Amino acid sequence: MAANKLSEYTITEAVRGRIADTPNPRLKQVMQSLINHLHEFAREVQLTPEEWNAGIEFLTSAGHITDDKRQEFILLSDTLGLSALVDLMHHRGESDRTTESSLLGPFYRSGAPELAPGSDISNGTAGEPLMIRGRVLSSDGTTIPGAVVDVWQAAPNGLYDVQDANQPEINLRARFRADAHGRFDFRTIKPASYPVPHDGPVGKMLSSLGQHPFRPAHIHFIVSAPGFETLTTALYIAGDKYLGSDAVFGSRPSLVVDYRDASANGSDAIEFDFVLAVR
Repeated sequence: MAANKLSEYTITEAVRGRIADTPNPRLKQVMQSLINHLHEFAREVQLTPEEWNAGIEFLTSAGHITDDKRQEFILLSDTLGLSALVDLMHHRGESDRTTESSLLGPFYRSGAPELAPGSDISNGTAGEPLMIRGRVLSSDGTTIPGAVVDVWQAAPNGLYDVQDANQPEINLRARFRADAHGRFDFRTIKPASYPVPHDGPVGKMLSSLGQHPFRPAHIHFIVSAPGFETLTTALYIAGDKYLGSDAVFGSRPSLVVDYRDASANGSDAIEFDFVLAVR
């Protein structure tokens, strides 16, 4: 059969037609829409071969720098706001009574140890001491005994343990189990704002766009309990200058917290109740 002559406008339907028999309906829907938007983008900006080759080189560089401790493609998705968009769409329509989600980020590690209430997760890392306490609640206001609070954060130097050979293994990471009244508490050190890794292709992209790479100071949480939707979120520190320009669009006004004076315990404190949606 002779090949049909293609033009810059007929190529899109030709590619869509090639995958028309994709057995998986959702895969077919996603791929056909992706083809539509990619082709329309190229036509809209009149993409040149040189520019597209530069794009391929950019993606290749992102692949080369990615390893078990650094995920440049997650960073790319985050800095383009795509991760935030997917998260916001996934949680659309949730009750205002539940705690808002935030991004997982590229530095989560499973398997953090479960520690006793009141334990210090800083492993002697230098910094200003901080107490964190609160409750885990259902959206109807009842407490959730035994809920698991998985926490991780960067050190004051802006690095997570997986980025910093000078930090102890599994540093500033732990899991805590809420007591019979849904309460939890632990000790740590105050977080600081920090730049996302910007020595690779994503960092060069941000610089070319005139954007900074900084995230506001925050602490990550995953809160889970049987019968409830797992919550991935973070608490952001009030007054941080990057709250309104978070490089990965992760900060949320409802998740901004103030330090409270807890001088009797020798540190400031954060008090926050996490509210989970019933599954």
